[in-house]
Amino acid sequence: NGQPLEETTLGRILAAAHLAPSVGLMQPWRFIRIKNYDIKHSIHLLVDKERKFTAQALGEREQDFLKLKVEGILQCSEVIVAALPDKRDEHIFGRRTLPEMDLASLSCAIQNMWLAARAEGVGMGWVSLFEPEDLKQLLEMPQGSHPVAILCIGHVDGFYEKPMLVMEKWSEKFDLNELVFENFWGKS
Repeated sequence: NGQPLEETTLGRILAAAHLAPSVGLMQPWRFIRIKNYDIKHSIHLLVDKERKFTAQALGEREQDFLKLKVEGILQCSEVIVAALPDKRDEHIFGRRTLPEMDLASLSCAIQNMWLAARAEGVGMGWVSLFEPEDLKQLLEMPQGSHPVAILCIGHVDGFYEKPMLVMEKWSEKFDLNELVFENFWGKS
């Protein structure tokens, strides 16, 4: 609803992110807090451009997709861009065979933020509709870094009873039993 978020509340949310587990203790999270309205507006335009491309790619579901609330960049209290830093290749511990563990670690930090925000009675949305290179250029990020998420944080009038995409009948949640196997892939 755009009501300002207290600095101490945002501080606790970011502190929760920093408590996340990270492979090899590399702590690959970098957060860019967007306070400038012009930058926020430029980010909104990048997201809107990709929203339209995504809608077109969905074919017959284009109009249904365009009706979904997929971002709140201009309405939320805080916009935080979560990114992977440059020079990640220097971190070998835990990444030699699985280099994507830096992304997994950043995802844990974002999850912690989400849980902390909810505990504070604050909403958070994860926006992934953007061209990474365009956002990287806009935010003057170094070569080798990679933006992963635009996080919209702020006070909300209420929380969804179920995920919004389920409530909008866009998709259904899988039954957990369909996702847990025993000993071998696909065996229960």
